[in-house]
Amino acid sequence: MKINENYLNLKDGYLFATVAKKTKEYKEAHPEKDVIRLSIGDVTLPLVPAVIQAMHKAVDDMSKAETFKGYGPDFGYSFLVDAIINSYAKKGVSLSFHEVFVSDGAKSDCGNILDIFGGDNTVLVPDPVYPVYVDTNVMDGRKIIYANANAENGFLPMPDESVHADVIYLCSPNNPTGAAYSKEQLKVWIDYAIKHDAVILYDAAYEFFVTDETLARSIYQIEGAERCAIELCSLSKTAGFTGIRCGYTIVPDALTKNGVSLNKLWARRQSTKFNGVSYVTQMGAAAVFTDEGEAQIRESLAYYQENAKIIADCLDELGIWYTGGKNSPYIWLKCPNGMSSWEFFDYLLENANVVGTPGSGFGNNGEGFFRLTAFGSTQSTKEACNRIRNLLK
Repeated sequence: MKINENYLNLKDGYLFATVAKKTKEYKEAHPEKDVIRLSIGDVTLPLVPAVIQAMHKAVDDMSKAETFKGYGPDFGYSFLVDAIINSYAKKGVSLSFHEVFVSDGAKSDCGNILDIFGGDNTVLVPDPVYPVYVDTNVMDGRKIIYANANAENGFLPMPDESVHADVIYLCSPNNPTGAAYSKEQLKVWIDYAIKHDAVILYDAAYEFFVTDETLARSIYQIEGAERCAIELCSLSKTAGFTGIRCGYTIVPDALTKNGVSLNKLWARRQSTKFNGVSYVTQMGAAAVFTDEGEAQIRESLAYYQENAKIIADCLDELGIWYTGGKNSPYIWLKCPNGMSSWEFFDYLLENANVVGTPGSGFGNNGEGFFRLTAFGSTQSTKEACNRIRNLLK
């Protein structure tokens, strides 16, 4: 028996686990301190009433023989798939029923989608980047190259025509930097992917935070995307489903490689390795896309958007450079006074009792930067900013 030795090439600890460990150790050593966490991207507001009502009905359905549900459809109940299709239609995107695959979240699909790609493909990811993109490819032993995201390009790297890639990860609005590509910039990436016969894996987990009409909420709003892009979406931040788990992936019919439909490959993979999302969860998810549900979710998003503005205003006052804060729940700031990412983490924790996420955990280009999130309560966000302001002014 042999192990998968690619796992030995992973870093020792997952970034957020390390942050949690250091925070726990500090709190245990200083139980009198009130520590505010603006680090992990977990939501704090409860599920909206429309979702709760739908899930209660689904639970009642499971209690009666005539409405009980056992195994569901592999790729999602029709009531949810139709709701997703309608939501795309509002964005000017037309989808077929079988192009939509309901899943338990974008994080799972970011890794699982690699099953349909050969191990000798070259993968291009931005640096800094959400760690899952890198780690899942390291686990499979693929060659990884990096697109250089930095302060000079606003952490929005563009293609280098001299570099060839087979699989490209893009996230917009981006985690961790909060930066978002314009429609014109996405068109350049699409043209590059088509020219290089590559596939873009487009993470649109934060598309509901986009309020600027010059930005895309789906890559399929850009001409040619259906020929080269798979879109991964999540209800975790959109609708507070971090603990419920539901998302969806779009694989267009037009996306083929070597005469083979990637849609059919993904369908085969999912029907073999995935047993679907629970009926109760999918009922709640469908309520997200109703007029009532979307109106309620917009209120929740406005709450987080106000938190982001509070943080951004604080950094503006202090004269600290950052990206994000608009069209995104993330604020990506340059560490003050030339501190490294982990130095600033310790400094902020020990002197202001505020926890963020060191940028170096997202890649080499993240060194010297720091991520804060808008997913706390407004009260704790204001208090955290007061502490940061007093510490750094």
